[in-house]
Amino acid sequence: MARIQFAENDDPIDIRYDNVFKAVFTKDTPASRGALSNLVSVLIDRKVAVLDILANEPPVDDIRDRQVRFDINCKAESGELINVEMSYNPDPYEPERLEFYTGKLLVGQDIRGRFKTYNDLNRVYQITILDKEKFFPDDAFLHSFEYYDPANGTALNGRSRIITLELALELAKVDKVADKPIEGMDSRENWAVYFRYLTDREKRQKINKILEKEEGIAMASEVLIKISKDEKERARLLSEYKYQVDMQSKLVHAEREGIKKGEQKGEQKGIEKGKQEIIDLLKSGKPPEEIIREYGG
Repeated sequence: MARIQFAENDDPIDIRYDNVFKAVFTKDTPASRGALSNLVSVLIDRKVAVLDILANEPPVDDIRDRQVRFDINCKAESGELINVEMSYNPDPYEPERLEFYTGKLLVGQDIRGRFKTYNDLNRVYQITILDKEKFFPDDAFLHSFEYYDPANGTALNGRSRIITLELALELAKVDKVADKPIEGMDSRENWAVYFRYLTDREKRQKINKILEKEEGIAMASEVLIKISKDEKERARLLSEYKYQVDMQSKLVHAEREGIKKGEQKGEQKGIEKGKQEIIDLLKSGKPPEEIIREYGG
């Protein structure tokens, strides 16, 4: 492929925005599919080729439902099921959420039939890139979780894994990695630094050296550069991101207003009621705009 580099005056969209992340890795082009295969291979530590992008909501070109997380559900040539997502503003309950959806990936497989057993279950991987929050107490930026007996030091060797790549701003580990000579960085470190510092002009030379070394990251950049230079696509993605942040802020404001109303009544029950009403409305599928009108003023 042609040599991909970022010029000093290039202004790429931040790939950590979840909708941009999905746009880069789900386009029907060799570069996009190659970048996704490389990212998955690096994080699960085994080479795989992603053959199919399974049904995702919302599709990359559909912005009608912006409240759904922009995950990439895909299938490798070996049959393995993989869910990849960028979580730019993860929720406090993210670890529990990851465990839940890993289970859904596993049990969603149909092994009914005369000639099938549990051994026919494909391996499943939940891969999440986390930013803005630090969930684990150590300084590692990469974690791979499996079922494990800590008392006896024995792994279950099951079919599911949760892999997280942490880019939290306060995480000194990624900063230290970025200061290493490029020759001393492995592929996982290269991807982490790329995601974290892509839009940092002071790290532009470092990013370009990574592109020379990593073909998969260069493929992702090829797609991102085209998106960033396409005014309509750029405007659409940024507008979409703005909508997400606006709605999130308004929902938080609505929740606070509900709590405030309870406090004004001087009743703890009122506070809890305000919180619960917001939660119940969100679970019911009621449009966020209606919740905001009711509670946000």
